[in-house]
Amino acid sequence: MSASRDDSLMSRFDREGLRRFRARDAVLAILLAGVILVLLEGGSVLHAGEEMKPGVGRSLVLAVGRPTNAIAEALPLARAAHTATSWLNPERNLSGPGGFTTLVAGGQIPPVTPAAFTPEALGEAPPTRHRLKRLLVTGDSMSMPLDADLAEALVEHHVHVNQDPHIGSGISTTFVVDWGKLAAAQVKTDHPDAVVVFIGANDGFPMKGTEGREVACCSGSWAAIYADRVRQVMNTYRASGALVYWLTLPAPREAARARIARVVNAAIQVAAQPWAAQVRVVDTVGTFTPGFAYRDAMTVRGQQTIVRQADGIHLNDAGSSLLAGIVLGQLQQDFSY
Repeated sequence: MSASRDDSLMSRFDREGLRRFRARDAVLAILLAGVILVLLEGGSVLHAGEEMKPGVGRSLVLAVGRPTNAIAEALPLARAAHTATSWLNPERNLSGPGGFTTLVAGGQIPPVTPAAFTPEALGEAPPTRHRLKRLLVTGDSMSMPLDADLAEALVEHHVHVNQDPHIGSGISTTFVVDWGKLAAAQVKTDHPDAVVVFIGANDGFPMKGTEGREVACCSGSWAAIYADRVRQVMNTYRASGALVYWLTLPAPREAARARIARVVNAAIQVAAQPWAAQVRVVDTVGTFTPGFAYRDAMTVRGQQTIVRQADGIHLNDAGSSLLAGIVLGQLQQDFSY
């Protein structure tokens, strides 16, 4: 029987005296490669483990990754390796300012807080409804007779309704009252569980911007200043623990006033954005002036009904009663009474 043939051709290394490595050499090479990887990329093991799903495998990788990461961070070799090989990255050089951590930590943009998300948006169960005990209804003359309608509807439920209108006032003027100071005083004395705000009929006054110059209505700069003021008032109410229900303005009859009201409504929406969980913007436009087109009358319970006062601005008793029902529906979603 002929000798078996070695098809691996490894014998040629033996003939030339070139096969000098043993299994132990392979093990040593692997260990050396492991040491180099730990020194240069020790943190990668930890990062890989942190991205794994919970389980035994993740626990084992983390058990190895934590010490290797500590070693890599203690030595400058990892940073040196990253610098030396950075040219291999196909992306552009992003070593300048503007990283996420810098922006948030440096205060260049306000951080997003959990209050910006409603439970529904996150797929969570709605919070437990607490009993409504104290309700503050405030604003300018737009809040009348809405405040009386809400008080009448809630009296049998033993809800204390504080009716606090300030006729002739506005967010864009402090001539009658400074709403920044007024809101602080209201929460200090009234301790409301909820606040209903209906204001804007008197707005449109020039306001001073950040540079001290007066900005006339109704540019984007004016809207930004107005939104900042509204946000301050909203924050005062919601920081006290109250839920805020801020009503938009239905379109007024006069074109000049309608222009102001449109900008006021846009500013209200922007002002409320950080606190979706605590501030509700109650839209009146869709109910009373769809498409932001003024109308005196609308169908209410199957009948054509006048809902605006003769001035073309305010709601009359019928309109206010209808709006009160909308506000009560919003309150019932958040409170029991």
